[in-house]
Order: sequence, then C-alpha cells, then structure tokens
Amino acid sequence: MAGKRPDGDGLVRKRSDGRWEGRIIIGHKDDNSPIYKSVFAKTQKELMPKLHQAIEEYKGVDLTENSSMTLGEWMEKWLTEYAEPTLRPSTVNGYRNIVKNHIRPALGNKQLRFLTQKDIQKFYNALKRKKVKQLGKHHKLADSYVRNIHMLLHEALDAAVVSRLIFKNPTEGTKIPKNNYAPMKILNEEQLDIFMKAIQREPMWHDFFYTEITTGLRLGEICGLKWSDLDENTGKLKIQRSVSHARGGGVVAGEPKTESGKRTILLPKGTLHILTERKKNAVTEWIFPSLISPEQPTAPNAAYQRLKVILKDAGLPDIRFHDLRHTFATHALTSGVDAKTLSGILGHTNASFTLDTYTHVTTDMQKNAAVVVGDFIDELFGGEV
Repeated sequence: MAGKRPDGDGLVRKRSDGRWEGRIIIGHKDDNSPIYKSVFAKTQKELMPKLHQAIEEYKGVDLTENSSMTLGEWMEKWLTEYAEPTLRPSTVNGYRNIVKNHIRPALGNKQLRFLTQKDIQKFYNALKRKKVKQLGKHHKLADSYVRNIHMLLHEALDAAVVSRLIFKNPTEGTKIPKNNYAPMKILNEEQLDIFMKAIQREPMWHDFFYTEITTGLRLGEICGLKWSDLDENTGKLKIQRSVSHARGGGVVAGEPKTESGKRTILLPKGTLHILTERKKNAVTEWIFPSLISPEQPTAPNAAYQRLKVILKDAGLPDIRFHDLRHTFATHALTSGVDAKTLSGILGHTNASFTLDTYTHVTTDMQKNAAVVVGDFIDELFGGEV
C-alpha cells in the first residue's frame, strides 16, 4: 500500500508483514540523505498516536550520521577528546576502567540513537546485583560506585546531545542508589598521640606524615609538593599540583582536584621547622621524593601502603589516608579554627561544604556554646530569666 503523510512530517505505510509503520526524519547523513526513525503498530489507528508522539519528541532535532555509532565507540571518543584534555589523569584512568569493565560489556554494542532510558535503568539494576572479585572474595558494587558510573554516563551522553548524536539524554529520569560513602573515621586525641609517637620510629616517613597530620592535604597534593612551593621566610606553602598514577604505570603531576584546590596555606611553626631542616639535605625538586627514584615524587600508593603498616604496628584503627585529612579538620574545628578559615586550608569550594562535611563536630560545638551561653545568662541574671 502506498505511503501517505499524516499531519506533520511523518510517513505512514502498511508493510508486507501486515504491520503499520510510521516514519519520520530525525537527521541527515553527510551526503544530506535523511536519517529515519520508525514506529510500528498492528493497525493504522494504533499507529497514529505513536507517530504523533514521535513527531513531537523529535521536533527540531537534526541528528548527524555519527548517531549510528555505538555507545562503546562514543565513550572512547569522549574519553579521548573531551575527558583527557580537561580532567586529571587519575580521573580519566578511573573512567576508562568503568567503561572497560562495566559499560562496554553491557551496552557497548548498542547504537547511540537506539539507546533508551529503559536500557540504562536495566543496566543500573544489573550493576546493583553484580559482584566483583576483590582480595580473593566476591563483593557487590558499592552504591557510591554505581552513582559514579551514572555520573560518567550522564556527562558523556550530555556531550552526545550537544554533538547532535542523540536528541535527549537517556540517563535522565533513571533511578540510582543513594550515596553510601564509607563513614568518616578519625583518630581521637589518645590515638593521635600514639600515631605521632609511631611516626617518630619512621625516619624515612616521619616528615611526610607529620606534614600531613598538621595540614590535612589530600594524598595527591602532599605527594606533589616541590621546594619551590615553600616560602621559608613567610612560612607559606603553595598547593598547586596533585600527583596521581599514570596510565600504564608510574606517576604524573597534574592540576589539583578543583580550582579552589590551588591555594596558599600558612604552616604551623613545627611543620615549617621540619621542612626547613629537611631542605638542607634535599637532592631533588620534590619535598617528598620517591625513596627508590628521587627524581620522581612519592607515589600515592606507596604512602598509602606505608600508612597501613604504621597503623597496624601501632595497634591503631585501620583508617584510610583521607581519614588523616578528616582527623586534622576535626581537631582544627574543636580547637577553635572557624569554618571559613578551615575551608581555605582544605581547599574546599566554600565554608558551607566544610560545615556539612564536619557536622558531627559543629553539632557538638553548638551544644558546648549553648552550655557556655546558658551559664553566662544564669550568672548574669541569677538564674531568673
């Protein structure tokens, strides 16, 4: 049966298999020939609402010929052309692992223009059931990791929309797990005292961990410090790079985690003294060079593994390296450092983020403040208010 056009830019025809097909133009190839989108139904009456919905959804859309590329092909293009020039190498490496281990096996062969919200949701649901092998045991993927996969896909497919490869982002409207980050752990005063005594027995690592616990630098930031960052006269230290693991091995220095990560902090007197004394015997540009290759900075994983040994030998809780940063921040707040000042030291975007992160501390501070104010009022008015 000859095709006919409904209201709008659609073509309707009855196929040889008895089904009705509605077809609209959604883009053009490089030679200007059209790219079609088809919907099907058993009868013409059932078809028309589907077709009009498609016409409405694709109104103003003009996809390019590359919309036929697969998700796997687009992810590689996005990683190379979009992610690598703008993101830290460690972030890009993490993204590549996600694409290789999770996205490609599940959706890599799916053409971009046929990728639906239903496909993405099914993928997320499967990730929640998936188990991966770590340290000889099988574990379910953490909810936070599934969220990371979603954020990666969302960002890459947003770029696909801008590049006219798809008309809308299929990750929109999907349901993803809530955050379930590992709880923050800190060393209390007694544990911190034990830790400081433990690093005294570590001549090769003492200065590194002393600097960390008195500045709260991120792991990549402390590994990336150079002597040119230190002003001995003013006691100021510039944080302007971060070291991460390079693809294929080794380490590479890049930009800090965020723009606010570039900052200058004033060192405590004890830390300044330690670094000033350390500089007298420096043989490399790095404040904390690799013990094996001094021309290179300390590798983050080397510092992480050494921390684990120190904690175990000292009988301390098995905390993450990032928890040393939390320990510094928590003790700084309880010692009276205000949130805005601490935010600048830590390289947070704003003080509200610092307050939200350390709400357990500020809640206790508010309680203490209430007691102090209450005692003051009682004393002033003799307990009668």
